Amino acid sequence: MMLNRNISRRQVLRTGAAFTAISALSPARIAMAGPTDEPFVLRAASGQAALRPAPYGPTDVWSYNGSIPGPEIRVRQGDRIRVLAQNGLDEGTTVHWHGIRTPNAMDGVPFLTQDPISAGSDFLYEFDALDAGTFWYHPHHRSSEQVGRGLSGPLIVEETDPIRVDRDMTWMLDDWRMSPDGQIVDDFGSQADAMHGGRIGNSVTINGQIPERISVRAGERIRLRLINAANARIFALNFGTFAPVIVALDGQPVAPHAPEGDIVLIGPAMRVDLVIDMTGKPGDAAFVTDIFYQGLEYRLVDLVYAPDRLRDTVPDWPMDLQPNPLADPDMASAERHQIVFNGGMMGQMMMGNGMRSMMDQMREGNIWFINGKAATGPIKEPLLVLPQGTSHVFEMDNRTAWHHPIHFHGHSFRVISRNGQPTRYREWQDTVMMAPEERVEIAFVADNPGDWMFHCHILEHQAAGMMGVVRVASGSTKI
Repeated sequence: MMLNRNISRRQVLRTGAAFTAISALSPARIAMAGPTDEPFVLRAASGQAALRPAPYGPTDVWSYNGSIPGPEIRVRQGDRIRVLAQNGLDEGTTVHWHGIRTPNAMDGVPFLTQDPISAGSDFLYEFDALDAGTFWYHPHHRSSEQVGRGLSGPLIVEETDPIRVDRDMTWMLDDWRMSPDGQIVDDFGSQADAMHGGRIGNSVTINGQIPERISVRAGERIRLRLINAANARIFALNFGTFAPVIVALDGQPVAPHAPEGDIVLIGPAMRVDLVIDMTGKPGDAAFVTDIFYQGLEYRLVDLVYAPDRLRDTVPDWPMDLQPNPLADPDMASAERHQIVFNGGMMGQMMMGNGMRSMMDQMREGNIWFINGKAATGPIKEPLLVLPQGTSHVFEMDNRTAWHHPIHFHGHSFRVISRNGQPTRYREWQDTVMMAPEERVEIAFVADNPGDWMFHCHILEHQAAGMMGVVRVASGSTKI
């Protein structure tokens, strides 16, 4: 059930509770140069978090290192990342490093790249930070519940020569389906959620808090890293009188530009880096609203100007980020593959034998399909086998009535067209939003060997079948 968060906020305000300004995440800095360095310990366990302000009590959650979100792991490009994942849960888990290119064995997909980390055990993740950018981490074992209970955190890889800003902020956006007593509703695995838009919560947080205001200063330039850690909620953020400039998508630099229609759209698992100049004057206030769901718009947070001014005019510093070392696909030789997404309520069906196969699978409880097949358990056969080092285009067709953020592990890809029209920026992404009935083409070089997940990141859709494996067959090229 989806509720308007305005209602929740008014109910809280009637209690006389005071909201406080949100503070920046405190990064857990790891910058390890060699194998002798002690790894950073990341422990998943049950606990409690103050997701709602006083006088409300704590909420039972699952978290990393006792915080919601988990600690911000911040390194520099080229650093060796070593994280010892400890499992303090009563069930298995893994850690997937979303969007960052890792060797296949470090990807954190249970029964595909590793066995789940059993209760009381640990696993050492170790890889180089090849790309700078905004990434995040979360479990990939029973992820719709484990992420939905709070297991996620930001991973920031700083550029060796970053753009100049006054403040670098991370907003980890999340939502929670909470009962009137402030606990997470235990209805994970709901078929209604799976058949529709996924598990949408009724309370939205930034960095694990419901903030009323964030303090800014006149003349300040902020780099704002947005990460959508929600199971299914799509955000469409209107920054009002501000003029945000997009400088990176999914961690990858893009030509600086204003968001389309002045709305920052960010689906589950996606990231957007913005540069925002604070052009108001001391004492001013402006607000950010989320307008994605018609009739359920709400005020996310106020940006309130402090009484002092940082500078009289906004700075004129360059915003262009240096590109990451990604291989550009050779469009002349690229092999093309058609990928069709079906299923859910009100969706189109495939014709012929494909439709009969899908109907049989639906009788077995499967809901979503890629090329007529649903994957709801360990995957044995790959959807595609791609020779390492070759270029490919996925012609993706969303024949459903729902949005799908499609994520490809181990690779970034260029989004080259939407509904037959070339994209303006040919943006690099690892998770691309597909609107209902939309056709999207992506292009990439299959340069990272192994079996890689390819799935919808609305986690209830993934659990109900919308996932597959793309195998990159080993060759001479190494990542």
